[in-house]
Amino acid sequence: MNSERVLMASIVLLALGNGLIFGYCHDSTVGFNAAHPASAASLQIVINTNGWPAMVGPVVTVLGILLLLAALAFAVVKEVSQRQGTARTGGALS
Repeated sequence: MNSERVLMASIVLLALGNGLIFGYCHDSTVGFNAAHPASAASLQIVINTNGWPAMVGPVVTVLGILLLLAALAFAVVKEVSQRQGTARTGGALS
């Protein structure tokens, strides 16, 4: 499996999912309160998205995250197998 293709697909799905969520949001607010005891500080993020983007956006974003993790696993396996092949032959990476 080509990890570069999986990485590109994950980037597209992440962009599509976040675009659906934030592109169709309305009446969203962000609030931050700082306080002297750190336990009293708060951060509030409210995103209001209605309809099919509210259902499809998170699903597509999670698929993008899973593909990103798969691309990472493929890249690690490819790197380990190349290093083991180099160690057996005693040559440099090609």
